[in-house]
Order: sequence, then C-alpha cells, then structure tokens
Amino acid sequence: MGPVSEPDLFSDSDVPDLQAKGLSPAFPQKAAWGTVKTLRAWQAAALAKYREENPRDFLAVATPGAGKTSFALTLAADLLQRRVIQRIIVVAPTEHLKTQWAEAAHRVGINIDPNFGSKQGKSSREFDGFALTYAGVATNPLALRIRVEQANTLVILDEVHHAGDALSWGESVREAFDPARRRLMLTGTPFRSDTNPIPFVRYEPDGRGGLRSVADYSYGYGEALADHIVRPVLFLSYSGDMSWKTRAGEEVAARLGTPLTKDLESQALRTALDPQGAWIPAVLQAADTRLSEVRRHVPDAGGLVIATDQERARAYAAILKRITGKQPTVVLSDEAGASKKISKFAESDERWMVAVRMVSEGVDVPRLAVGVYATTTMTPLFFAQAVGRFVRARTRGETASVFVPSVSNLLRYAADMEVQRDHVLKISGGADNEEELMLAEAQREEEASSELVEEQGEFTALASEADFDKVVFDGADFGLQAMAGSAEEQDYLGIPGLLEPDQVRDLLQRRQHEHFSRASAAGGEQQQRAVGQATHRRLRDLRKELNGLVGAWHHRTNQPHGVIHTQLREATGGPPTAAADEDQLQQRIDLIREWAISRKS
Repeated sequence: MGPVSEPDLFSDSDVPDLQAKGLSPAFPQKAAWGTVKTLRAWQAAALAKYREENPRDFLAVATPGAGKTSFALTLAADLLQRRVIQRIIVVAPTEHLKTQWAEAAHRVGINIDPNFGSKQGKSSREFDGFALTYAGVATNPLALRIRVEQANTLVILDEVHHAGDALSWGESVREAFDPARRRLMLTGTPFRSDTNPIPFVRYEPDGRGGLRSVADYSYGYGEALADHIVRPVLFLSYSGDMSWKTRAGEEVAARLGTPLTKDLESQALRTALDPQGAWIPAVLQAADTRLSEVRRHVPDAGGLVIATDQERARAYAAILKRITGKQPTVVLSDEAGASKKISKFAESDERWMVAVRMVSEGVDVPRLAVGVYATTTMTPLFFAQAVGRFVRARTRGETASVFVPSVSNLLRYAADMEVQRDHVLKISGGADNEEELMLAEAQREEEASSELVEEQGEFTALASEADFDKVVFDGADFGLQAMAGSAEEQDYLGIPGLLEPDQVRDLLQRRQHEHFSRASAAGGEQQQRAVGQATHRRLRDLRKELNGLVGAWHHRTNQPHGVIHTQLREATGGPPTAAADEDQLQQRIDLIREWAISRKS
C-alpha cells in the first residue's frame, strides 16, 4: 500500500475536529503523573516518525510507565479523525487489560467494547472498535479476518511478544489481521530468545546465525529515568541460611547469596520462599517497614507481593495480616472478580496486595511503590514485567523499592535494568543461549513454577533465616551484610520515599561509608565491634537451634512451622524470630523442649 497524502499530525486545522470529538490536543487529561497531560518528547518524536514514514506496521518499544497507551490512543484518534481508519481493534494479554484499554480510550472520546466476543454479530454503532485477548483471537481468527476486511482497521497489538507465546497464537494473529490497513505493535519488556516469530515484526540478521527484531521507535528505562518519567528502583536483596530435605531424604544446608550450583541455589530459594520458615516473614516485615517510611511522604503508596502459586499467596497474605493487623487484597488468576479487585485496590489507600499471575505487564496501579519478588520464576522477561509494576511515577522524586532474594540471576537483572534487549529469533537450532531458551519456554503463561515443583517430587523445607544482604541501585551495590532487624538494615529501610536519583545515590554512599567506618573503627570501637559480632553469632546460633527444634516438632505433630513459631511467640511474647533478642529466643527454645518432654501436641 503506497503512502497517502495526509495533513500534518498536529496542524491547526486538526484541533477543532479533535475537540469536537472530545479529543483534546493535550491528551490524555486524566492520568497518573507517569501518563502526563501533554505529549512527552518521546511520544511526539515517535508520532512524527510514524507520520513521516506512513507505515503499515510500526513497532514501538517503550519502558513500562512511559506512556505506550497514551501514544497509541493519540495515534488512533488522529487516524480516526482523518478517516484513514474506520475501526480500532485492541489485542491485549489479559481480560483485565481489555477493560483498562477501554477505560483509557473512553477518557479521550474513543469507545472500545471490552466485552466483544469473536462469535457475536455486529457490534453496537456506539463503539469505534473492540478489545480482545490473544487467546480470544486464537478461538476464531477467520471471523476476525472477515471483520477486518469489512472496514479500514487499525489493530493495536499490546505487549506484542505474547503473539509468540504459542505457535498457534502467532498464526492466528497473522491470519486475523493480515488484511488490516494499519498495525501498531507495542511492548515494554525485553523480548525473549526463542523460535516463534512474532507476526508483523521486522527481523534482520544478527551476525550470529539468528535474526533480531528491529523496533521502529525505542524508548528505554535509562532514557525515561533521565527524563524523570519513571521512578528509580532500589533493589533490597536478602540472603540467609537455609536447610531442606531432598526427595531422596538427604538433609542439605546452604547459604542463599553465596556461590552455589544451579540446583542448590534453586532449592535454597524454594526454602526461603516457604511461608512456614523465618525468611519470608522477616522480608515481609522489612518490606512493610519500608512501605511505612514511603507512606510518610506518599500517603497512598501501596505494596505488592508476587507469589509463585495460590497456596503461597494465601499464606503470605496471612503473614501480612499478622504484621499489619489488616487483611491484604489477594488476587488469584482464576478467581471470579480478580480484575475488579485490582481496580478497587488501585483506587484505594490499602497497604498490600498479594497476587499470582494477574498483576503482570500493563496493569496500571500507579501507587504501587514497594514490591516483594517472592516467586521462583527467574526469566528476564518476567522480572522486567514485575519490576515494571513499580516504576510508574506520579510525582517527581518518587522512588520504588523491590525486595528480592539474593539469587545470582535476579541480582544480575537488577543491575542491568537499563539494558535494552530485542527479540532474537533462533533458526536451525542455534546452540548459544540454550539456557535462556529453556527458561523462556518455561515462562509461558507463568505456570512453570508450579510444574517444576510437581516434577521435582517431594521437597521439604526445614528452616530458613533472613539477613539483609545489600542494596542494588543504578547498577552498583551498597551496604554490608547485616542481620534482619538490625540498625544497619534500618538505615536502608528508612531512606526517604521522595528523593531524586542523585540524592538516592549520595545517601546510599553515605550509609555505606558510615557502615565501613563502624566496621574499621580502632581501639574501644574495635572491641565493641567484636562484642557485636559475638552477639550476632549467638543470635544466629539460637535461631538455628530454635528452627531445628521447630522442624522436629513439625515432623512429630504435622503442624506447620509458621503455626509453631506463632504459638511460641504468643506464649513467650516478643517480635518474630528474626527480630527477637537472646532472652526471647532462649525462652522459646526452653518452652518447645518442655513440650517435647511433656509430649504436648
């Protein structure tokens, strides 16, 4: 299709018609600070390039929170107004995102039907188009193709990498939308490397036997951060001692955060995420402390825990209720009304939401400022999607804080936040990046974690402890390892929630310098430091002893570890194990020994 002679995108002659349709030149008018009231520089530049090239297919890659939806709807409004197109079809990954697109379009005078079914007859004339999921496209691509052929159509493929989730999905998208007059592809996360081509995306040789996707316009996290469009992210990593029993009956102990084999690190992570251990309660306690600090400056700031499966999500919610005294919102993917729960949480000032799979890319909850990455999913794609939930800025100076296990892959992803990646299409079984290909395959539908647990058979987490490891910010590490609940940890949890990136970096450097100074002080300070180390060792030994006794009592009574810890805490008083002092730990050890002697159950 050849270029069409069309007026300038934002010429004066367009303004009255746009306003008559309710489309302000200052679109969008109602949004978080992360989707601003006027076109951002990158949006204007991308629109200008689109207008200059007048392409049939256009791929825009922009970091989460940059305003891809605003860009797409601005473009759609212009094409509608100039009668280049007559209909809009939006394809999104999830049901919730269909509704989100419809609501965003409505605010600018475009009516999108989010309840459209591919088998239904004609749509109401009140709608300018409709939204459906990639799975919905696959149910009846031929019917959609007929609709596309009947009118000049703009197809918006949101998070287009999902068109490569399954070969049938890609084929369906191509069959349904091949006749479309215009196609706009959007993505905000790094493409994975795999063998499934993404329809309508242009590929070029990468010089290593593969093909690499080519974006028509790219806007990365580093650029958005420099433009103050997204929040800087503090990654607070936690290590700790873990012990577990393999399916062969062997008891293993290892420290998360130290060099481990791939299998040992995976098992240590599973142990850390066990809700019956002490690691996850300590990290949730730290995250809630951080959230309280952020809410001093941002009163409605919220937190999100991303869990591996539904069972753990409910268990984490129960822990948060014990910590905060309030029941968090729990969102499960197959639960009726999950989308409404997300919307209700987004509009409230509740502290915490715990989710599995539902809260992924594109879900817009701008007040999310603190996250806990409590899932065994380790792919760069999913990590980028998850972190993207926290970077949507509303007020300049906001920061995001994400708590992560000290796992090598996650720490590398955190340090490489500003690295942009393309979709690498492997051909003829290329051998490089084989591990990444396997991980990418497992990531699909985010169901890999549950399947992995089933395949590995019996696995018993025995005990876990949490230690503050370090802060990763702007690709650099800050802090010295410290016990959870320590003053050193509090120094980092207490960083103000409203700071510019350079202020955050300066404060982290000062905190680290203070800790190094304490650690290297001479004379009486050295002696005091030695006493502190001895106390630290005693506390660690007491916690190990207590966790071992709790594990033994669990095998004797079948009571969950968390329930036993709660009973001991209620009977003796004091904070959770990670923050308890020597006397409190010793009291709990003595009490559980009394139970064993008296055969209490």
